[in-house]
Amino acid sequence: MKKSILVLGMVATLISCTDKTTTSVSEHKTAYIDTQKLMKEYEETKDIESKYKIKSDEMGKELEGDIARFQSEAQSFQRDAQAKGMAWAQQKGAELQRREQELGAKQQGMVQTLQMESGKEMDSVVKKIKTYVKEYGKKNGYEYIYGTEDASTILYAKDEYDLTEKIVKELNSKYKGTATASESKDEKKTETKK
Repeated sequence: MKKSILVLGMVATLISCTDKTTTSVSEHKTAYIDTQKLMKEYEETKDIESKYKIKSDEMGKELEGDIARFQSEAQSFQRDAQAKGMAWAQQKGAELQRREQELGAKQQGMVQTLQMESGKEMDSVVKKIKTYVKEYGKKNGYEYIYGTEDASTILYAKDEYDLTEKIVKELNSKYKGTATASESKDEKKTETKK
């Protein structure tokens, strides 16, 4: 009899512990954000990508002119090589080879510069987004806000826990407000110069 009471007491204790665990776990307010979608739809990210596409196109046009001049010289070299002799051909060939290497280095330098500059700006945006999400989570009582991506740790979540659209709207609204404020400052500067 004592054993059965002891066993029932232990079972009741286990059940009550299990209920408390289940209750405390279900009380955690969690959500997730599709970070890839967030970065794709965030206006500041779009602006940075557009800015560096324009810069890349401008640099590419400059480089295209250098390449066209080089190709023209290379073609005339081939025509003139036999007429001007072997010594001239070797000297001019070495010069063309050096210029080709310089063009390659210039192109590589441009690409690296663009990647470095855009990388810094994108890192700044990511940091800004993380800070915003952290503040949003604290303000709205979330204990966890997860991020999803291609190599996601969240394999499934109900759509109702997806904050992506809400965060994108709020970040874009906040960004448009700061962009408008800085545009109006630029307009005032222009007006005072007139």
